[in-house]
Amino acid sequence: MSKLIFEKSKPGRICANVPQAENEPSKPILDLIPENYIRREKLNLPEVSELELIRHFSELASKNFSIDKGFYPLGSCTMKYNPKINELVSRFERLSNLHPLQPEDQVQGALEIMFILSEYLKEISGFKAITLQPAAGAHGELTGLLMIKKYFEKKGDKKRTKVLVPDTAHGTNPATASMCNFTVVELKSNNKGQVDLDSLKSNLDETTAAIMLTNPNTLGIFEEDILTITKLVHQAGALQYYDGANLNAIMGIARPGDMGFDVCHLNLHKTFSTPHGGGGPGAGVVCCNEKLEPCLPIPILSKSKDGVFYWDYDRKDSIGKVKGYYGNFGMFVRALAYIWANGKEGLNQVSKDAVLNANYMKENLKKDYDLPYDIDCMHEFVLSGKRQKKHGVSTLAIAKRLLDFGVHSPTVYFPLVVQEAIMIEPTETESKEELDRFIEIMKQVAAEAISNPELVNGAPYNTPVGRVDEAHAARSLNLCWASSCK
Repeated sequence: MSKLIFEKSKPGRICANVPQAENEPSKPILDLIPENYIRREKLNLPEVSELELIRHFSELASKNFSIDKGFYPLGSCTMKYNPKINELVSRFERLSNLHPLQPEDQVQGALEIMFILSEYLKEISGFKAITLQPAAGAHGELTGLLMIKKYFEKKGDKKRTKVLVPDTAHGTNPATASMCNFTVVELKSNNKGQVDLDSLKSNLDETTAAIMLTNPNTLGIFEEDILTITKLVHQAGALQYYDGANLNAIMGIARPGDMGFDVCHLNLHKTFSTPHGGGGPGAGVVCCNEKLEPCLPIPILSKSKDGVFYWDYDRKDSIGKVKGYYGNFGMFVRALAYIWANGKEGLNQVSKDAVLNANYMKENLKKDYDLPYDIDCMHEFVLSGKRQKKHGVSTLAIAKRLLDFGVHSPTVYFPLVVQEAIMIEPTETESKEELDRFIEIMKQVAAEAISNPELVNGAPYNTPVGRVDEAHAARSLNLCWASSCK
């Protein structure tokens, strides 16, 4: 590796004075460290002042886009604003300094927080049992399908090796089913963008273990035949898995458990305002009915007759642990703060506002872009850039042009059932003024695609990094900070 050059570094500049140890470590301590882990050379770190360091990272942070900085209509991701009160509460010292190995009698308050949250989430989803353990939505999917697998193993039914997945499903659905060693069978959509019942019937048999459904689906359309689907699936002896990614559309209005689903996962970051992305911890809570309750991961948070909270490991049919300790506690605190702040009526209003915002935008944009399914949507909707494509402007180019206006692009090229898909989810947190601004931006870009396609195809112009050659970047990937790094 060539010598690293730090352009901001000047010899002698320091950020902090670190006191030197009065005595060198004793030999026995050093003996505990493997020889190949002991550094013999001085670290080649940049030498900068505290002010220079702060300005450097502040400048980098200002170049990042976030929900705090601008509109983030990323369809299927529910990029809603996270209230800062949630963050404040989660940082209370008596909560943030807890350790999962503390005795149960020392953490009764924390266990109560988890228990109360669990009760709320069971009520919201319509299920009897719950685990907070999974670390994220896809991890919740894995947990749910492992429970389904365990359920059929308990029954001695080894024939059920097939999972049905609609063509509008999230990509994690078929991936998770494959990870659990199920064969994935795709179900076709009908002309309403919903599960085609004939396709379902033709694929349901004694080898079917489950169907994985998102309702409303990724087109933002509610499955109007959901009760018929439930009946057909259960008559075939199979189970129903609910992908809770779109729960933000129906919270307080409809419940997966009431639709006949057997198990579901809930994305706390999408619906209950915990942090989204950035590599941090998540939470993919899994709820289920009595049928699958014995298969839940251990331990299960329980409450004695005396009101004492404890962890129950005595579950012989459990799939075992799916994560270290008991889940990401900070996410539970944030989610409970959000639920308490909104209350029952507030959570209901959240979904109503999300649906209202999406339909408002859809109706205002359907004249400028193709609308494959011109029916009432739920919390999101999918446009198509096929009309702009005829003028040489792809959906990708439209997405990049939007960056010049200080908004994040919607999800593009998903779901796959729509050509040149543009998937928009405004969430409930945006004002009408912000929705109108985005609508005008989308209309302007649609007009530019016809009058000046070269302008759109060259975008973005106002971002820290301009238009890049994606093909070259993918084929010649360089993750180093400087071109001299080899």
